[in-house]
Amino acid sequence: MQVVNPQRQNLKRKAGTASPPAIRTVTVLGATGSVGTSTVDLLKRGNGRYQVEAVTAHRNAAQLAQIARDLCARVAVVADPSAYAELKAALAGSGIEAASGEAAVIEAAERPADWIMAAVSGSVGLKPTLAAAKLGRTVALANKECLVCAGGMFMRTAAAAGATVLPVDSEHNAIFQALSAGPREDVSRVVITASGGPFRTWTRDAMRAATVEQALKHPNWSMGPKITIDSATMMNKCLELIEAASSTAWSSTGMARWWRNWARRICGSRSPIAWHGQPGSTAPRRDSTSPASDR
Repeated sequence: MQVVNPQRQNLKRKAGTASPPAIRTVTVLGATGSVGTSTVDLLKRGNGRYQVEAVTAHRNAAQLAQIARDLCARVAVVADPSAYAELKAALAGSGIEAASGEAAVIEAAERPADWIMAAVSGSVGLKPTLAAAKLGRTVALANKECLVCAGGMFMRTAAAAGATVLPVDSEHNAIFQALSAGPREDVSRVVITASGGPFRTWTRDAMRAATVEQALKHPNWSMGPKITIDSATMMNKCLELIEAASSTAWSSTGMARWWRNWARRICGSRSPIAWHGQPGSTAPRRDSTSPASDR
């Protein structure tokens, strides 16, 4: 056991000598997707503050291997077993472990890490994210389907394990920040906005003849086909309403610990990701009686 002399620490503080920030371990589930690549970009610029435990992808072995090498990850996993040979070859000589299959993705989520970025798209993201929550991890949740498919069960499991669940999805992160800005009783309604997708200015008659190719041409964002179609049809807003309904009991039943005052510290579309990874940040539990304690 190391014994620390408080007087010496005080002298260091007075001299302006700050101790180096602790290195935080991170796992990125869905590292090749939109949220995943944004997370990877931030981790690359972390100046040695992060150790990446595991990165996963569905089948993009080449991109995943490059991410794993860039971040010096300990393990890289493709969910599609048919991509394993390509991943293993791409990681040859790197010392990075390669694995494949659903069980391997779940195992990656269970590896020791300070926080897990859950950015796997679709319902396939539920099992690995739930596995991390069961172990009491801090889960940065960018996957709608965890709450759409199993919101009650997921949050009860997280609560029982003492896990921290944090909103990364831009709409719900914005709602949380807005509700944290003042007394909860001051809020009369919450409006979830939308880009409108490629059909925002189209007439109903024109939309009736729309093709899949037209629906996949989002004017603002480059996303996967499912999310792009959901945006064009506004189905993504339906999912967000379900997600919000599933999360209304988060803080009122003690199901999550939230960071305080983060709205003052962050800005930009990547801010939820950036702030979740700040070394030394903590996630205090909000009291259920707090007026801004639920989203």
